[in-house]
Amino acid sequence: MTLLRTACLGPMLLAVVLAVAAAPARSAPAATDSTPRLDLAALIECRQRVADYDAVAAVVADPLKAVANGMAPLPQTNQFMSEFRLASPITVFGQRVEYLTVSGPSIMAILDVGDPRPLAKGLALEDGVDNPDKFMAGREVVARDVTDPRTGEPMIESIILSVSTVKTHPGKTLAGCTYSLDLPAEEEEEAPPAETSPAPAGSLPPSVNTPADRR
Repeated sequence: MTLLRTACLGPMLLAVVLAVAAAPARSAPAATDSTPRLDLAALIECRQRVADYDAVAAVVADPLKAVANGMAPLPQTNQFMSEFRLASPITVFGQRVEYLTVSGPSIMAILDVGDPRPLAKGLALEDGVDNPDKFMAGREVVARDVTDPRTGEPMIESIILSVSTVKTHPGKTLAGCTYSLDLPAEEEEEAPPAETSPAPAGSLPPSVNTPADRR
């Protein structure tokens, strides 16, 4: 209805029209999506499980689902990382977070922290690499026996908390969690050496925490 036609209505009818226009649309069904909304803070702080992290891949692969989860895709500045800006900042590890990255099995907050060492120490992480070009520290917070729901095989659910730096983001610290299903130790021992066994089709890409010489 145009403004001209509205102005021609009687006072009572005009009031009704305005009241209806201002009222919330209660009868319209809400849009539904088969992908559940991600709890980003819980995922980053290792408070979720591998099954919860499985939903991340579908969200990252679909820009519309990413936006629905409050994650605006950003241009890729690192070939191993998909970056996003959050519509509403969250708080993780006591830090305000506006940007995050997903890299293979890892989801990391991009913190405006120049020195990662105090944070790593506060999270009781073990140093893995510490030199002028790279810092990386981590700690396995969960290691439990599970059954792979897709194959029925026994697996170990591993959840690793880590803090690291990356050359493409100087002055920043990445902090977050890696979720994976691993073979039990005895099965790993029977597997052929990595250099003689090609990566299986569909395997996860390397994480941002993978050392540069292994990417």
